[in-house]
Amino acid sequence: MISRLKPYWVHIYALIYTPLLLFADSRITAQWQQWMLGLLTFVVLYFAALKAPKEQRVQIWTCVVVATGFEVFGSLVWGLYQYRMHNVPLFVPPGHGLVYLFGLLAMQTPVVLKHGRRVAHIILTGASTWAVAGLTVLPLLTGRFDLQGALCLPVFAWFVLRSPRWALFAAIFIATGHGAVDAHPFRQPTFGNRRRLLRD
Repeated sequence: MISRLKPYWVHIYALIYTPLLLFADSRITAQWQQWMLGLLTFVVLYFAALKAPKEQRVQIWTCVVVATGFEVFGSLVWGLYQYRMHNVPLFVPPGHGLVYLFGLLAMQTPVVLKHGRRVAHIILTGASTWAVAGLTVLPLLTGRFDLQGALCLPVFAWFVLRSPRWALFAAIFIATGHGAVDAHPFRQPTFGNRRRLLRD
């Protein structure tokens, strides 16, 4: 059983670490505590990235640098969205790297290599269901009407159905969707009156 899960250990690790990180961030009250979470996330990304080939590790750290620039511009300069402490939390840049690593490694997992596009269709079905729920059921439960998710669905569908790197995009949806479920209760980014800017 353990040997069968070995190709997925980074994915399992990331899916466990992300909600724990967001939960911890929701409970902290000081800037230095958030810095500690950031340093921990950089360490987590460093060791998790060792699982990837060297050329992919360069991509992962490039993603961290680029994402940092977008976060600083989008949040601090342009003001499109705002984090709880009015900064860009130190764990956010390596968090982008973890998401990208999640997607890169997904392309070589046994389930993707064996079942191929069936996996894409299942994930796209899940994304479509989630988008419809964001317009119908979830507003009743969360008080949040997720129009952005529905608007981005056609773009996501195009990448999953047409791109040769479809597994990367599908896995990134799983990783970011997993984080998005946790982000609202833990009051991560806000956009206007608690609206979320769909990123990644």
